[in-house]
Amino acid sequence: MNLRGRNKVSAEFNMSSMTDIVFLLLIFFMLTSTMVTTNALDLVLPKAKGKTDNNKSISVSITKNLTYYIDKTPVAESEIETQVLSLLKGETSKSIVLRAEEGVPIEKAVAILDIANRNQIKVVLAVNPK
Repeated sequence: MNLRGRNKVSAEFNMSSMTDIVFLLLIFFMLTSTMVTTNALDLVLPKAKGKTDNNKSISVSITKNLTYYIDKTPVAESEIETQVLSLLKGETSKSIVLRAEEGVPIEKAVAILDIANRNQIKVVLAVNPK
């Protein structure tokens, strides 16, 4: 009398479906990472711990040469306040991301902070994470 069962369970695992899923995820992340672009200039920012909250805001950048940019558009120092107010007109949560390159005199950054303070606009100072 043969007591062994006729159904044998195979202990093998087929990896082809797993590799398909990993390959599709790789393609997905490669495609979506190329679509993410930052709206900022290539500046060398000071280092600090913390995280920048990225919501609906405009970016004010100051380079070492003391040239001012609002969202990659060069602006004269005297026109910054009017440009910022016109861009933030009608916004409920007004905020500015201040990107001051290393070596910029603190007086220039404080001038932007003063403009924001006079107009009740939140300011976030952008830094490179450590």
